[in-house]
Amino acid sequence: MKIAAICGPTASGKTALAVALRRDFGLPVEMLSVDALQVYKQLDAGTAKPTAAERLEITTHLVDIVQPDAAMNAAIWVAHAERAIADVWARGHWPLLVGGTGLYLRALLRGLAAIPDVPAAVRAQLAEDYAQRGGDVLWAELAAVDPDYAARTPPQNRQRLLRAREVYRHTGQNFSQFHQEHQVLADRYACLRISLEPPRDALNARIRARALAMAAPLVAEVAALRAAGLAATAPGLQAIGYREAWLALEKGQDLPHFAEQLVAAHQAYAKKQATWFRNQPMELHVSEPDLPALAAALRAWFSAA
Repeated sequence: MKIAAICGPTASGKTALAVALRRDFGLPVEMLSVDALQVYKQLDAGTAKPTAAERLEITTHLVDIVQPDAAMNAAIWVAHAERAIADVWARGHWPLLVGGTGLYLRALLRGLAAIPDVPAAVRAQLAEDYAQRGGDVLWAELAAVDPDYAARTPPQNRQRLLRAREVYRHTGQNFSQFHQEHQVLADRYACLRISLEPPRDALNARIRARALAMAAPLVAEVAALRAAGLAATAPGLQAIGYREAWLALEKGQDLPHFAEQLVAAHQAYAKKQATWFRNQPMELHVSEPDLPALAAALRAWFSAA
């Protein structure tokens, strides 16, 4: 079964490109969001979800599918994505995956590493450990045994940090080892991967404009979620922007200071995303999208036997 994917860092224009391919060239594509944050309902201000107008232009999947306090990981997302892909093909349309969460796309294509289940007692013990000693201490312990994964996991990301520590404590093997062993597997789907790679200065300018515009709505959204009783440890609030907004409210930071923090966080995240995608196999690398050429490439890909 064939799929295609538009990958790239935040604010690189992935959604706009997908909409243009559907609207201007009549491609029978439906968009599947590959975004670890867009899955959450109620998290709108800081997620850059497709707008209502964009969703009228292209059928969209995997957005607003769980509550912000629900668990979400690559395995759960892949199960949703597999159902969506089958539904799109059942309608005779083409699945176009669009987003910047590279781990989710890789999990869909390669499957998931065979990591053993962790006993509930181990999970409970480490959760208590996190509550008593804090994320910085557990992160330092993670860095000592798995520096590669620690480099990609901030101490504030409770869900990922605890998962990595649980696996190591139960198996004696770190996350990076499991994933390295997993690299040799073949792709589960035939996928045409399009990597958006805008010039760094232009991308940073777009990120800055987007982050500054979302700062005030994001703080207001997080304040409302706090008032409604959502806990700081909710999985949806571990994401970039939401962690910073929660801390800004706790510390009483002024909005301009928070906005600049948000710009810096998003630019750093985009740099990590760009590095990730450079290290993944890609069929097409695009700096300035040539829409007719991309439309032709997608037609040829999905039309070929």
